Amino acid sequence: MKNVTSIQTESLDTTVLWLMGTLLLWGLVMVYSTTIGMPDNPKFAKYTHLYFLNRHILALAVACTAGLIAYQIPMSLWERAAPLIFIAALVMLVLVLVPHIGVVVNRARRWINLGLMQFQPSEFAKFATVLYAANYMVRKIELRENFFKAVWPMATAVAAMGVLLLSEPDMGAFVVIAVIAMGILFLGGVNARMFFLIGSVLLLTFFCMVAFNETRRERFFAFLNPFDVEYALGKGYQLTHALIALGRGEIFGVGLGGSIEKMHWLPEAHTDFMLAVIGEEFGLVGVLTVLGLFFWMVKKMIYIGRQAINMDRVFAGLVAEGVGIWMGFQMLINVAVNVGAMPTKGLTLPLMSYGGSALLLNLIAIAVVLRVDKENHQMKSGRSI
Repeated sequence: MKNVTSIQTESLDTTVLWLMGTLLLWGLVMVYSTTIGMPDNPKFAKYTHLYFLNRHILALAVACTAGLIAYQIPMSLWERAAPLIFIAALVMLVLVLVPHIGVVVNRARRWINLGLMQFQPSEFAKFATVLYAANYMVRKIELRENFFKAVWPMATAVAAMGVLLLSEPDMGAFVVIAVIAMGILFLGGVNARMFFLIGSVLLLTFFCMVAFNETRRERFFAFLNPFDVEYALGKGYQLTHALIALGRGEIFGVGLGGSIEKMHWLPEAHTDFMLAVIGEEFGLVGVLTVLGLFFWMVKKMIYIGRQAINMDRVFAGLVAEGVGIWMGFQMLINVAVNVGAMPTKGLTLPLMSYGGSALLLNLIAIAVVLRVDKENHQMKSGRSI
């Protein structure tokens, strides 16, 4: 029994598990805190006070089950399946744009109704991009000094996904996917000059998307001055109330459940702006604790990835690092939006915000990272993968 236990411990990074579990449990508490009063709003009058909590618990159970299954799949199988998974993601992004298949919420067509839940293909697209970019770099590693041969095909694939995402529209998901792809290309050894060239092209693209789209342009101006009379009750409404919530929290917060802003003042308090409620109820200490947990988890993922690459398991290593980039960058965008450092993007806080699709893919992705770590330990101990 002792030998079995030691092997199981060696095959799994319990630090990542503990960090993930802490964020999930804290998120569960915050979903309850931010939604318990929502039925008092006529818009949500048909829901019970525990409606969102119960659905989040169900989503968490499904996500944990899917994560356990994903953990059993060898990285060699993920590598072979990566192109097919990427194609499946593109197909789903096309389907979501088809009338009567895609579900429209707040003028955005981002969901597919599966009966028990509404699935968001953009979350699956993030996971698919991690796998495909890592697989691509392994296949093209000998061409990484040649820009057109090494980068252009990958850029075309990401651009196709970007066109579909912007048609929903979902600019936030496109930004995350573009950064995931860029990060994996860079970590995979693409020439630094090429990397900065790609970054410059992306920045120019994002500038044009804002400059030539009225809605995004208004969001940008509202972000610059959210308390202006012209924006305070419009495009800057969410940001102003997020800042008020953070201001009320001060250093130690007003206490769990004590938020006023979540009581119908701050829209999407249980999804995009959960961090603002954390800041109000737990203060600066709470926000810094959340950031610390995320940074620690991302650091461990990058470390697991570097270990794999040092053992010549390039695909597995790039996947682990890609998941770290995904979690870390999306967290940073969410934090930046909540504190007014970036315009509203519609991105949730990974592992914590309400949302079944995000929770499902987040846990599957982390399970794959844990699988990478398990195979690293197996190689170190001389056991077969």
